[in-house]
Amino acid sequence: QVQLVESGGGLVQTGGSLRLSCAASGRSVSINGMAWYRQAPGKQRELVAAISRYGATNYADSVQGRFTISRDNAKNTVYLQMNNLKPEDTAVYYCTIVYSSYWGQGTQVTVSS
Repeated sequence: QVQLVESGGGLVQTGGSLRLSCAASGRSVSINGMAWYRQAPGKQRELVAAISRYGATNYADSVQGRFTISRDNAKNTVYLQMNNLKPEDTAVYYCTIVYSSYWGQGTQVTVSS
């Protein structure tokens, strides 16, 4: 059974940082593309960052230069380091295995102005 469990969300002030974690079980993050999405109230879910099985990364324009996606194969965990957070980053953040139907339950990130 595949499970993805996100953690690390919370309330932070503008300019602050958070690191989200996505612990995977039942599937190796090292041989799958992994991605972070987010969904703000009243908006569609959008791609934030992705990392391929080869380590190539890509980011939404809105987070380029502020967010970093990475993975720890030994811990089977994917991370999203978020720096210089802005109120518009407020959303529920989800991790997923690319091209799969597996999603985590989400973690809330709230950035106060």
